[in-house]
Amino acid sequence: MTATAHSPAELAPADVGGTAATVERALDVLICFVRSDAPDLGVTELAEKLSLSKAAVHRLLTSLRGRGMVEIDETTHRYRLGPTVLTLSHSYLSRLDVTALAAPELPWLCRTTNETVTLSRRAGHTRYYLEQALPDRDVVRMVSVGVPYPLHIGASSKAFLAHLSPADAEAVLSGPLDGWDGGPAIDADALRAELAETRARGWAHSQSERDLGTEAVAAPLLDYRGEPRAVMSVCGPADRFRAESCAAALLEVTTRLSRKLGHGILPA
Repeated sequence: MTATAHSPAELAPADVGGTAATVERALDVLICFVRSDAPDLGVTELAEKLSLSKAAVHRLLTSLRGRGMVEIDETTHRYRLGPTVLTLSHSYLSRLDVTALAAPELPWLCRTTNETVTLSRRAGHTRYYLEQALPDRDVVRMVSVGVPYPLHIGASSKAFLAHLSPADAEAVLSGPLDGWDGGPAIDADALRAELAETRARGWAHSQSERDLGTEAVAAPLLDYRGEPRAVMSVCGPADRFRAESCAAALLEVTTRLSRKLGHGILPA
C-alpha cells in the first residue's frame, strides 16, 4: 500500500491536535537548551526535565537534528543547539527596529511618571535624542531632538557609557572630559566609580549636569550581547522629581524591551 500525503486542510481534527502537541514538545526541548547553563544535554536529562520517555525525546531530537536545530556530539552522544537556531535568532534581531519597538512605551512611561520621557541612540562618542513624550503640566523639561551630546555628561549619556565594552568606554574616558558649557572638567576616576554604580543598580542619575535645576534617570535597552542599542530616560524639574519612583517605572519598561532584544534570553 502506498502512503498518501495530506494537506493541512485534509487532516482530521485528531491529526491536527497530535501535530500541534508534537510541535509544542519540540519547542519545549529547544527551550530546555536555551535555559540550561550546560553547553549540551543528554536524552535522559531532557526526558526528566520534560517528563517524557527517552524514546519520545529521541524522536524529537532526531526531527530537530534533521532541520539543523540541534547537533549531536558523536563521541558523548549529547546534544547542543544547532546552526539553524542562530540563523533564526539573527533573523529576528536584524528585523527589530528599536525606535519602533520603544515608541509605544514612551507615552505609557510619561503618564506613569508624569514627567518627560526620551529615547536616545548612540553615534560614536556622542548620543542624540530620537523621540520624546511630554506630560500635560505647566512646567516640563523639553529636549532637543537630533542634537549630539557627549557620552560623559547627563543620565542618558552615562547609561550608554556604563554599558559599552571596556575598550569603547575607555576610549571615551581617556579623552577630553570637558565640563558642559564651560564648566569644570569631569574627573575620570570619579566618573568610573559612578559608572560602576550605574551598572550595579541598572540606571544612571544626573542632577543639574547640563541644565540647572533639572534631574533625570536613564536606563539602557540591552541586546543579547549586553550592548546598549538605545537609552530611555525620565527627566523633569529637580524640585519635584522623584528619582527612585521614576527609575522603578523606567526599569519596568527597559527590562521588558531588553528581553525583546534578546537580553537574558539568548546565549551571549
